[in-house]
Amino acid sequence: MHAPLRFGRSILQRRGAQGEDLACAHLVRHGLRIIARNVRFRSGEIDIVARDGDALVFVEVRLRNRTGDAAASIDRIKRGKIRRAARLYLCARFGDRWPVCRYDAVTVERGAVSWLRSAFDDEESF
Repeated sequence: MHAPLRFGRSILQRRGAQGEDLACAHLVRHGLRIIARNVRFRSGEIDIVARDGDALVFVEVRLRNRTGDAAASIDRIKRGKIRRAARLYLCARFGDRWPVCRYDAVTVERGAVSWLRSAFDDEESF
């Protein structure tokens, strides 16, 4: 028996990584410091963890070919997964002494990068 062949990442995975690269570059240009990327837990994934001054920022990145639907695609279920993953990250990294945190989104639509600060902070506390 032969081991299965691995051809690397799919086209969608490569495009997603390119979108995250653009998002990271945009955030760094605006003074944020990238702490981690693609933090995975069973309950969800955090695309980017960054520092903005004293605040820890959990960033969801959305890449779309069409204009106008990237931010809308971060639905209630996805936001819940991001929140659960953020809580696990905070507990693992900081114990019970969490820094000030927020949830941002970066959309890449037709090559245009938009940064939505505090994209869904007000819905529920950490």
